[in-house]
Amino acid sequence: MRRRTTLGLLTAAVAGCTGSEPTPTMTDGGTALSLTSPAFDDGATIPSKFTCDGADRSPELAIGGVPQGTEAFALLVDDPDAPSAAPFVHWVLFDVPGDTRTIPGDVPTGDRVTSLDGAGQGRNGFGSLGYRGPCPPRGDGPHTYRFRLFALDAMTGLDPGATRDELLGAVENHTVARTTLTGTYERA
Repeated sequence: MRRRTTLGLLTAAVAGCTGSEPTPTMTDGGTALSLTSPAFDDGATIPSKFTCDGADRSPELAIGGVPQGTEAFALLVDDPDAPSAAPFVHWVLFDVPGDTRTIPGDVPTGDRVTSLDGAGQGRNGFGSLGYRGPCPPRGDGPHTYRFRLFALDAMTGLDPGATRDELLGAVENHTVARTTLTGTYERA
C-alpha cells in the first residue's frame, strides 16, 4: 500500500511553504544554490546501477551557486514515500569542505571520506554507514528520493555514525542556503 496520498501530497506542499523542506535559497550574487547529477535529471528516474538492484553505489553530484560564507556542506538522502513513520534514510554525509563543487560517484562506505577531506558519514536506515541506494518494496510504485544539500556557515562537529535527526539538529542554526535534487525509483 502506498503512503503517498492526496493528503500526503497536500501536507508536503504545506511543509514546503513553512520552510521545513529545503528549497533553493538565493545567494548574495542572485544565483541559487544548486545540486545536480550527470546520472539523472531532477525529477527523473534514478538509474538502477545506483540502487539495490545494481551496484548500489552513490551517483556523482555537482554543487553550484555556492553562497559566500559557506564553510561546509551536509547532504541528506531520504525516501519520504517509505512505508514508515519517518522518511527512510539512504545517506547522511556531513562536514564536506565548503570549497567542494563535486561529490564524486562511488563514495566508499565507512566513517570518513578521504576524497572529501575527511567528511563524516552517518548511519542510514539499513543500519550501516554511507550511501545505500533506493530499494523500495517490490510493487509499491515509484518512490521519490530527496538529495537535500545544506550550505553551512560552520562544520557540524558531528561524529561518524550520526543520525538523520542529529544532522538536522546540527544544521538548523547554521544553514546559509539549501536545495533539493529529487529522483524516483520503482521496483516491479
